[in-house]
Parts: sequence; C-alpha cells; structure tokens
Amino acid sequence: MGRIFNYDLIKGRADVVAGLTVAAISFPQAIAYALIAGVDPRFGVYSAIVVTTIAAIFGSSSHLINGPTSAISLLVFTALAFLDPENTKELFEALFLLTVLVGAFQIVIAVFKLGNLTRYISESVIIGFMAAASLLLAVGQLGNALGVKDKGNGHMHVLRRVYLTLFHGDKVNYRAVILSAAAVILAILLRKIVQRYGLPQIDMLVVLIVTGLIAYLAGWSVPGPGGHTAVAVAAKVPRSLPSPHIPEVDTSWLPHLTSGALAIAFVGIIEALSIAKAIAHQTQQKIDYNRQIMAEGLANLGGGFFQSLPGSGSLSRSAINFQSGAASRFSGIVSAATVAAALLLFAPILHYVPQSALAGLLLVTAARLVDFKRLFYTVRASRYDAGLVIVTALTGVAIDLDKAVLLGVVLSIALFVPRAAKLRATELIVAPERVVRERLPGDSADPTTVIYDLEGELFFGAAPALESYLTDLKRRIETDDQGKIMVLRLKRVRHPDVVCIERIEHFLRDLTERDVTVLLAGVRPDLLKAFSNVGLQQWFPADQLFPEEDKEFSATLKAVRYAHRKSAIGPAEDPDLYYLV
Repeated sequence: MGRIFNYDLIKGRADVVAGLTVAAISFPQAIAYALIAGVDPRFGVYSAIVVTTIAAIFGSSSHLINGPTSAISLLVFTALAFLDPENTKELFEALFLLTVLVGAFQIVIAVFKLGNLTRYISESVIIGFMAAASLLLAVGQLGNALGVKDKGNGHMHVLRRVYLTLFHGDKVNYRAVILSAAAVILAILLRKIVQRYGLPQIDMLVVLIVTGLIAYLAGWSVPGPGGHTAVAVAAKVPRSLPSPHIPEVDTSWLPHLTSGALAIAFVGIIEALSIAKAIAHQTQQKIDYNRQIMAEGLANLGGGFFQSLPGSGSLSRSAINFQSGAASRFSGIVSAATVAAALLLFAPILHYVPQSALAGLLLVTAARLVDFKRLFYTVRASRYDAGLVIVTALTGVAIDLDKAVLLGVVLSIALFVPRAAKLRATELIVAPERVVRERLPGDSADPTTVIYDLEGELFFGAAPALESYLTDLKRRIETDDQGKIMVLRLKRVRHPDVVCIERIEHFLRDLTERDVTVLLAGVRPDLLKAFSNVGLQQWFPADQLFPEEDKEFSATLKAVRYAHRKSAIGPAEDPDLYYLV
C-alpha cells in the first residue's frame, strides 16, 4: 500500500491491535457506566461508538480514547435525579438533551479559547470530587449487590435512598450476594494476573462471562414458570446501532440540566486534557489543547443526537490503547467499530449478565477510582489543598456532585487570585565585596542609589500591593536628600495589564518631575511592548531603560554601573561587579 500521509501498514496494524484490545474493555465498561448513570445500558454502548468515533476523528492526542466514564456517569445520575426514574421516556429525552448541552458548552469554551482557564482549577478539586464520586458509586450499588430493589425516588438524596433500601427494603438475596462477591474476588485476582504477566486487560470482560455462566448454569438467570429470574439480570440491549434522534426540549428541565451540563463539561475537559497530557509526557507528542476541547464538544454534541451518554477521556481505555502500541487516532475508530460489531453479534447474550455481578464490578471500580496515596499526599501538603479536597468531597456527598464541581472551580479561582496577586519588593545593595545582593539587616543603605527588585504578577489583582510599594519608594526618595538615582529591577514581573502599567507610569512621571533619575532594569519583552503601546518611550529617556538580555543579570549590572557613573562613584566599568540574591 505504501505510505500515505506518513501512515503505513505497520502503524495500521498497531492501531488495529490496540483498537481491538480497547474494545474488549469498552463494551462491558459502557454497560456498567450506563447503569451508574441510571439509564438504559444501550446508551452507554452507543456512547462507546458515537462519542469515541467523533473524538478520534477531530481530537489532537494520538492515544486518548473517549467515551463514557465513571465520573461523568455519576454526574449524569445527579443531573437527572430531579426526574422520576420510572418515567423512562422523559428520563431518556432529558439525557440526550443533557449530552447536547455538554457538547455545546465545551464548543463555546473551545471557540473562545478558554481552555487555558482549566489550569487554574486545582487538582485538589478533582481529587475531592473523585473521593465523593467513589463513595456515592459504592453505596449506590449496595442494593444491586445484595439483590434488593432500590427504595425511594429520584428527588431523595442518594444516601437517603440507600438507607431506605438497606433498612426498610426487601430481604437480602443470597444468590445475588454470591455473584457480587464472586465478581469482586475475580476482578481483583484477574487484575493481579494481568498486571503480573502483562496480559491483555480483558479482566472485566472475563468477570462478566464467568459470573454470567455461573448464574446460567445454576439456573438463576433463566426465567422460571412465572417469567421471573432468581436474580435480577441486565436489561435487554437491542441488536441495533445508534440512530439519529432529535431530543425533546422541555423548558422546565433547563434550570436543572444547565448546572449539571456545566459541571460535566468542566470535568470532561479536565479529565481529557489531564490524560492526554500524561500520555504526551511519555510520547513527547505536542497536544493542541484547544483542538482537543473542540473534539470533546463535537463528540458530545453529536452523541446527543445519536442517543448517547455524555463522554470524556477514559483513563483506563487510553492507558490500554497506549500500552497496546497505538500509533494514531485511528485506533479509537477501530475500537468504536468493534464495539458496534459486538453489539450486533452478542447483544442478546447480555440479558444473561446478572445485575449483582455488574454491581460487584462497580464496587471494585469505585475503589480504583481514588488514588489513595495521592489523596493522603495532597491533604498533608498544605491547608489550602486539604481545604479544597474536604470542601469538594463533603459538598459532593452532602449535596450533589455537580454542585461540588462548580463550587470547587469557584473556590480554586477565588483562592488563586489573591495568591497570584502577591507581589514582592526587595531592596538590593552593592555590598563591600562588590556583589549586588539583597539588603540584609545591619547593611547600610547606598547613599546615592536606591535599588529595588519587584517580583510577581503585574495584573489588576496585584495593583494595591504595587501601589503600596511605589508609594513607600517615593516617600523614601523624598526623605533621603542623597538618593537621587533609583534602579527598579523588573526582570521577574509577569503578565502586565493596564492597571499596573498605569501605576508604574504615574510613579515614573512623579519622580522625573522631582529630578530623580529612575533606571528600569531587566525589562521583559511583554512589558517593553506595553510601555511602547502607551507611549512611555516618547518622554522617558531611552538610556534609562535596560531591556532584558540573553546574558543573565546583565541588564541589572548595566543599570547599576550607569548609576555609579552618573553619581561619580567607582570606575566607569567595574568588571568585578556581579549580581547575587
């Protein structure tokens, strides 16, 4: 076939092998995640076909596999909790509308290039969210694991429903307990075997097959004379591919669905980008994050019109895809096509999978959802991180997960701004040993030159601190008759905006009018451009501005030497003068 666009048979074979391997876990995961969301299993499978395909076509990462995930499914369950779960028509239409809204929000984020805002969302928020999600996932599956019917309704908090189910519900079904326990034990043992011997990660699929056979051979999943089975089995998945469908829009749903869609959009983007970044760190692939966000949005938007569960990047499936040797995004398309083929071939067999076995798998999934080592490390790291973890987790458990995510995002940004706004001003001196360094207690001040170093962000949040520092400097110049030269080092200030630029310009004008020579040292290109834009160089002497140069600290040394020449102390050029903080 030869090479076409740098794609050859070797890469094609690698993608096919990886795609088939991913499909083996995608199929059972899709069913399980749909059950977590409280919807028909087929919508999870449709997501593993439609969302995975669209994201693979438009995405940036060569290894990221999209589709339903446990975290997203938990958020879907929360977002749809206001509806009666028995009214499946409304529930399903709301699901499709929710998926469309998620996609629309993500596309807006991509269009306005807001993807970089996700870096201001603390990892502690995601860790807290995962802790709450895993707890809710585990307790939500206890009823299925014990073989008892869930009590309560969708308007009740999940913990209230679990309480009613366990203490005011049906008698425990020992057959279901046996199957769920077998699923947990098999899942743990098989994962250890897979990891130890480097086998394909089809352990979840094997668990479902083995527990399904146990139930079938014992006669527990076969309908009796009354048409009932001894243990509840998974809902029938029709042998059909996803078809186009325009969701119904009930305006009374929108207030409930909008907050859930925003939370899912944020979590989906963070999930996808963090996984893509982690794999790209190993492959050295350059990821276009805005393009990846657009792919997430298009995948969910398209999925909403093809009866799909919202999706995002999957850590387990992406890791398997990478470890299986995938060479390009084509592996995702292979995986989706394989899931579609499996749906057409094996859909009727799924009806024999016991719900209790799926519950056992989900209990194991819940335990694996939390990186406990990372959780404890984060909580110990600082009060700031511990507070974010605890607040996000408690909000997720006590209220709901989408509010927890949105609260965590708001707290991350609210706490970030004052931390980022910290501006540090340090006085420097030329020490007797000819070193330009920080002035220490006991050091005498330079009688002719005041040297100050500013460090931090020069955005509007730092304006009050900047104003305070500049006011103190002016006061010092006014009270010091000899200090007629000032060196202001700006090498370590970043991201200047109009508020701080205006403060600096007013400061320079005030001192210039008082015959004080101000030297600006180490001016970075972005600040230099901002000064040029506001016309500073039209009135500020060019020889008093020392741009940042390639040679480290050279701008600062040039400014200090200039000050010494102007004040007529020291030689014109002092080769022994160097910088140290």
